Amino acid sequence: MTQRPAITTHEAVAADLIACLERQVGSVVKGKGDVIRQAVVCLLAQGHVLIEDVPGVGKTTLARSLANSLGLAFQRIQFTSDLLPSDIVGVSIYRQASERFEYVPGPIFSNVVLADEINRASPKTQSALLEAMSERHVTIDRERHPLPEPFIVLATQNPLEYVGTFPLPESQLDRFMMSLRLGYPPREQERELLISGGVDRILADLEPVVSREDVLRLQARAEEVQVADKLADYILSLAEATRDSPQFVLGVSTRGVQNLYRATQAMALCEGRPFATPDDVQGVAVPVFAHRVLLKNGGGGLEAARTAVARVVDSVPIPV
Repeated sequence: MTQRPAITTHEAVAADLIACLERQVGSVVKGKGDVIRQAVVCLLAQGHVLIEDVPGVGKTTLARSLANSLGLAFQRIQFTSDLLPSDIVGVSIYRQASERFEYVPGPIFSNVVLADEINRASPKTQSALLEAMSERHVTIDRERHPLPEPFIVLATQNPLEYVGTFPLPESQLDRFMMSLRLGYPPREQERELLISGGVDRILADLEPVVSREDVLRLQARAEEVQVADKLADYILSLAEATRDSPQFVLGVSTRGVQNLYRATQAMALCEGRPFATPDDVQGVAVPVFAHRVLLKNGGGGLEAARTAVARVVDSVPIPV
C-alpha cells in the first residue's frame, strides 16, 4: 500500500485560510456551507462556476460575498438580449489625435466576473466568454490580451424562466467546472434574514480576508496535492460509467475528467491534506459532472441530471 504523506504546516495554514474565507462568505449566505465549499474549490482549482436556481435565493449574493472577501477586482455583467460581445471583451476605438486604434478593455478584465442571468443573452454574446474562460485571454483585432490572475467567472441563470432566454449550448456548459444549486435556506436562517432586513448592509461591510497573493499561493498548492494512481483510475471509471450508462445520451467529456481531477485536489487542500482520498472525489463528482451529461428522456433539467450522476457514482466501486 502506498504510504500517504504526512500533513504539514503548509496544509494546516492553507486550511485555516480557506476556513476563514468560508466563514465570512457563510456570514452572508447562511446555511449553505456545502455550496460555499464547492465554490471555493472551483476558485482554488482555477475553474468557473455556474449557479442555477430560482430567483431570489442568493445566487448573486454568493458571487458578491465571495468577491468582496477575496479583495480582488470585481465586475458584474448583467446579461440581456441586446448585450453585445464587445460589451464584454472590449472594443478598439480610433483616436484621431494619435491616428491609431486604441483597445479599450471590457469588464471581462477583472479577477472575479459575475455573469448575471447569462442565459438571457444571445448565443453570439454567450460565446464571447468561451475563449476567456478556456484560454484566459481574449483576441481583439488579431492581438491577444491576457486576463488578470487569478480569474474566475461566476455565472447565474434561472432554470424556470424560458421566455426571452437562450439555453447554454454544451460547448459553453463544458467550460464551467461546476454547476451549483443553492435551494431555499433553512427556516432559522431565513427567519434571521427576515428580521435583519436582508444582506445588503452585511455585504457592504465585508472586508477582504484573503489577498490576491494568498489566492495564487493556494492555487499553486492545490496543484501539488498528490492523487494516487488508483484514485486517478477511479476518476476515469466514473467518467466511463456516464458514457456507458443507458441513462445518458451524452457522457462526461475529457475536460470534465480533468476538472474532476483538479477539483479533487482542491477539495483535499480544503480539508488540510497533501493527498486526495475517494471522499474528495465523491464530494465534487456530482457538481462537476451533472451539467455535462444529457439524459435520454431529456426532462427534469439539472436536478434530474444530478440525481442520475449520483446513482452512477454510487454504482462504481471505491478503490481500497
